[in-house]
Amino acid sequence: MVKLLYLVLDGMADRLEDPVTTLEKAEKPGLDYIARNGVCGLMYTIGKGIAPESDAAVISLLGYDPHKYYTGRGPLEALGAGLTIKPGYEIAFRANFATVDPVTKKLIDRRVGRSLSTEEARELAKAVDNLELGIFDGYARVKATIGHRAVVLIGSRTQKLSPMVDNSDPAYARKGLISIALENPSLYIKEIKPLEQTLEAETTAKLANIFTEKAIEILDKHPINMERRRKGLLPANAILLRDAGGDIPRAKPLSEKYGGRFSLLAEMPVELGIGRAFGADVAEAPLPTGDPEKDYRIRLEKTLELLKSYDIVYVHLKGPDEPGHDGDLELKKKKIEDIDKYFVRPLLKKMSSDVAILVTADHATPPSVKAHTDDPVPVVIMWKELEPDNVDKLTEKHCRQGRLGIIEHGWELLPRALELIGFVTISLQ
Repeated sequence: MVKLLYLVLDGMADRLEDPVTTLEKAEKPGLDYIARNGVCGLMYTIGKGIAPESDAAVISLLGYDPHKYYTGRGPLEALGAGLTIKPGYEIAFRANFATVDPVTKKLIDRRVGRSLSTEEARELAKAVDNLELGIFDGYARVKATIGHRAVVLIGSRTQKLSPMVDNSDPAYARKGLISIALENPSLYIKEIKPLEQTLEAETTAKLANIFTEKAIEILDKHPINMERRRKGLLPANAILLRDAGGDIPRAKPLSEKYGGRFSLLAEMPVELGIGRAFGADVAEAPLPTGDPEKDYRIRLEKTLELLKSYDIVYVHLKGPDEPGHDGDLELKKKKIEDIDKYFVRPLLKKMSSDVAILVTADHATPPSVKAHTDDPVPVVIMWKELEPDNVDKLTEKHCRQGRLGIIEHGWELLPRALELIGFVTISLQ
């Protein structure tokens, strides 16, 4: 039976209207080979007009409508980080260590200049973990994950809480439980406000705002930040909260949905959490070392090993997204070229002939915008029994001419790909 390798390159795409996109500039013979020997198209990972965060986009790419199944990024980050949530009494937030003016709350850098080490973040998290919030029997649990990233649980021992609260991170606005990236965000930490007129939402918002204030007071004077200032580095003296959620998604597990054994390989807590929440067998890749040849060799070896035992293997590769956020087209180009050189080309040489390949991105992160956008991303499906179309390069403009056309929603992609390669009958529920 045919197997499927589902390869997702984080933030790979740019805008169609950009004068030149990263994919157009990059030397990527492996990805172009797949495009030349496959069928191509473009896809809105959630829907036109929605600039998605990675979590909702990945849920969509796995075949689930996030409008139905998404419960907020916080619970997925928590699950990926090994935390459990007390439903009704704890709300999980995705969090970033950030640099602020402690008096005005003006943001200096949302991500501490990407210079905060995981070890530093863990020590800072300990300083605000199990923090008593002073009202509503409230407390906070804090766990650092990777670099500047963390998970914060706002809890109460006696009061019911609600995830229907806004973000303190001004770069993202909430629409229901989904956060949307803003192109011109405020420069100040936002006061978290309830999104519904309930006591539970009001209580949650008050506790979250108290945590924000207390965290700044503690972190600004922390020895790690004193030392960072001495070295000329930005202090990690605030924690931004966003994407509140009170429970993990409940849906038909991936293996049951598609009638085959399903595995997911990733390194970041959110993708790992999504895999666990939706019932995939999760394989955790080690954190990047800074040596792309070594890092992608490890991921390639794990991928090939998983393909021996599983029918569908989803592989999420980081790299292009961060330089997109930083507006660095040249670095984003290099990240794509590294994936092509050290993962895609060796994969094509070693992969069994009974494996089909599906390649796409979870969203666009154009350096011209420095944020996620709602632009459609390239898609290509290569399988030995599929007649290729006339596309010869994996770029936004080339794939627009492909036989797949425009896929309106990301959750339509995987069922359609499995149908095209003759996979087993699947459920679309």
